[in-house]
Amino acid sequence: MNYITLKEVAEKWGALLCRVHYYCVGGRISGAVKIAVIQFVPKNAKKLIDVRKKKGRN
Repeated sequence: MNYITLKEVAEKWGALLCRVHYYCVGGRISGAVKIAVIQFVPKNAKKLIDVRKKKGRN
């Protein structure tokens, strides 16, 4: 399986790096692994929905 860094995921999803890190630490991204001090996410991971946003608002 191919992995990408959190920075690459943040750019791909249009999210903040700290938010993607929060998702990894919380176990919300399946297949994410931590090797030494660097976290990796599968290339085909699906973007998570930000539950803080309400429907009908931008």
